[in-house]
Amino acid sequence: MNLTLDPSLPDPAHPKRIPVSRDAISAYVADSIAVKQALLADAALLDAIGAVVRICIDAFRRGNKILVGGNGGSAADAQHLAAELVARFEYDRPGLPAISLSTDTSALTAIGNDYGYEFLFARQLEALARPGDLFIGITTSGNSKNVLRAFESAAKCGVTRIALCGSGGKARDIAEHALCVPSTHTPRIQECHILIIHILCALLEENLFPEHKAPKPAVL
Repeated sequence: MNLTLDPSLPDPAHPKRIPVSRDAISAYVADSIAVKQALLADAALLDAIGAVVRICIDAFRRGNKILVGGNGGSAADAQHLAAELVARFEYDRPGLPAISLSTDTSALTAIGNDYGYEFLFARQLEALARPGDLFIGITTSGNSKNVLRAFESAAKCGVTRIALCGSGGKARDIAEHALCVPSTHTPRIQECHILIIHILCALLEENLFPEHKAPKPAVL
């Protein structure tokens, strides 16, 4: 490793290396914006997000819950979504029942050891889900075996199947509702997944607990 090379300059020995520069950073930001612009221009996807928000509102009003699962960065997103619902998003209000299926290390290691990794979420759904609940499976590839297996279990349990995925993979065909980010690049998909999660949380609060929203201060 050459520790003396200025990282802001091209490296003749490694011509494919991207120098650390303002232009390089701007390119990453522009790439992220481009995918979000594509999402913004996708009327069908925006309508699908709205449909999922309404499905979640109905489920919570019935007394049902949301279960969420994913792997790696998507596991973090699942935990993020569950935390925002159980705790709060933008303002104080009653907690909403949501469980991340990616956080219980004892359950995860037991299921993985005894049944196999692809049953990680399916087994938990069989134990925790009730008819009318929702399962949100997060998979950037759309092909995570344990998420696809969970969709199969959800169908047997009377649980609505929602996918957060990219533009490819099998999840969009197995889920009843698929929110497919128009990209195949994992980081860009994940960035849009967080955006969609925040939209979901904001609209749930606005519609389920409008009376808890503090009025905005008057503009003087």
